[in-house]
Amino acid sequence: MTLARICVVGAGTIGSLCAGHLARVADVSILVRRPEQARALNGAGLRISGKSDFTVRVHATTDPATLPEFDLAIVATKAPHVATAVSSLTGHSPDATVMSIQNGLGVEEVIRRHGPWRLISAVTFMSGTRRDDRHVEYELDTATWMGPYAGTSTPLPDVEDVGRLFQEAGLRVEVLADLRPAQWSKLIFNSAVNGVAAVTDLPHVALFARRDRESDLGHLVHDLMEEGLQVAAAQGLTLWEDPWKMNVEAVSRGSTLAEDYAHVPSMLADVRAGRRTEADFIQGSLVREAALAGVAVPLTTALYRLVKARDRSFDD
Repeated sequence: MTLARICVVGAGTIGSLCAGHLARVADVSILVRRPEQARALNGAGLRISGKSDFTVRVHATTDPATLPEFDLAIVATKAPHVATAVSSLTGHSPDATVMSIQNGLGVEEVIRRHGPWRLISAVTFMSGTRRDDRHVEYELDTATWMGPYAGTSTPLPDVEDVGRLFQEAGLRVEVLADLRPAQWSKLIFNSAVNGVAAVTDLPHVALFARRDRESDLGHLVHDLMEEGLQVAAAQGLTLWEDPWKMNVEAVSRGSTLAEDYAHVPSMLADVRAGRRTEADFIQGSLVREAALAGVAVPLTTALYRLVKARDRSFDD
């Protein structure tokens, strides 16, 4: 599969990390919302620092009509904005492949309503911090998992081609024939970690894995993840990775609030900025799947309602 022309939709942290690395091996266009960001990217290029350190030239635009044809589009907006973002691609490059790279469940069906593209699902544990409109600091160079979207005819070799492109660009990738076990691993991890961070105003630190005392936060995080495991088991899924182990390994980079690892999860970043979160696609999707499976998830339901209360407070 030819992958010479890439379109990245959304230039937040993940979109910028993908666009920046891929621009080293392909022609990359970026569709952004704000004219000032497009001007910054077109003027001085996209800078990646941290785990990588380089600046690349990209073509950024706010006008979908000016996008060149593409072989691969990577939709990297947050889940609530996918419908608007993908509608702007309707009519573009019908023979292309589109890869969604969001948190939660359900985004792929939104994309399918807007075009006949081959569809790849992806989840990523890359993370970083946006320093300004054209600069992202790359903090965690962990893998992106990708596979054909379930129920579509996307050939696995096409996904393998995309995986090789990512690897050539310097990004870590695992290609899976069935992505659902990996999606659910991250869903359960994200639902607990992002949600708890959003309602406690705590970054993801060692407190999230500590269970020495009865009052330790790790008990709640663990119990939330156990609820998610019960829902996955009811659907017959064997997870790709253990969410609790993922949590412990992530926070092992630091053991106190003052030490190096203090990642601000996206949901906490949204709350701090007064933006609506992805709760409907993360905790909400887990609550809905639990209801379909007949599994009680009282802690996850409570967490979902707490995060949604924060969301609604931004509308007042």
